[in-house]
Amino acid sequence: MTNLLDQLKRYTTVVADTGDFKQLAQYRPQDATTNPSLILKAVQKDDYQALLADEVARYPQATTATLIDRLLVRFGCEILQLVPGRVSTEVDARLSFDVEATLNKARQLIAFYEAVGIERERILIKLASTWEGVCAAQRLQREGIRCNMTLLFSLVQAVASAEAGAQLISPFVGRITDWYKKRDGGDFAPEVDPGVVSVRRIYCYYKKFGHATEVMGASFRSIGQIQALAGCDLLTISPELLQQLKESEGVLEPRLSPALAAHSDAEKISLDEKTFRFQLNQDAMATEKLAEGIRTFVQDTIKLEQLIDNVRAPG
Repeated sequence: MTNLLDQLKRYTTVVADTGDFKQLAQYRPQDATTNPSLILKAVQKDDYQALLADEVARYPQATTATLIDRLLVRFGCEILQLVPGRVSTEVDARLSFDVEATLNKARQLIAFYEAVGIERERILIKLASTWEGVCAAQRLQREGIRCNMTLLFSLVQAVASAEAGAQLISPFVGRITDWYKKRDGGDFAPEVDPGVVSVRRIYCYYKKFGHATEVMGASFRSIGQIQALAGCDLLTISPELLQQLKESEGVLEPRLSPALAAHSDAEKISLDEKTFRFQLNQDAMATEKLAEGIRTFVQDTIKLEQLIDNVRAPG
């Protein structure tokens, strides 16, 4: 019997969610995603410390902030040698509420990639799904810079991202589930898992109303959540869960499709900035997880800066 990973690939584009690119070949994903936390985790491993030191040595006059960008791009370039598709690289989360600074950072990241011969079509720039992030995505998309809207926990964030023309969104399944488990206690069966239900709702809305933005479920806690979203446009999965899928047998059927979505009871939402901010505010889970996610990425970016500074001035 074919393993669950190979079956999933029949219905969904499989993406690896990791900075540890040396693990990628065995799973043969189409794309890969990174974030500051994953890069921080990778560069603390023996396998990647030489890469960090090499980037610092190559650009001795660069600021620490620029070295962070170059490190992210270096990881992205290494990943693109191993996947046929795209890599997602994240803008500094400290810029999540600054449109102009986000635009400048995104353009800089793309310039670094293009300087080493990587076409911008293979890069997704990750932006937090704040109102400012959505506004930045709209302008970047018009420039041919494709955006991946991350830290996305609600339909209102998804609708705003689609109306801005974002290439892709990454609704966070596991973090939504974590919030409800903490509030209510206990576990959820995959079919009623709040994170799974949220992504299904977004997927059905997009397909019913003709939005071209791709839906990529992210932040999984179990292969049951992944199986429950088979048929989603893309799913980005950690190496640990990719391995579990590879080692598991059974029958995997698609749970999402455009045909099924067409019959959903989704109703059209009209958004402007005030409506976006109010609806997001009314969703306690989304508000809290967005703020928490930004804080976590900021903390890990600062830790990366400290690692770089230690390499530049050991002892």
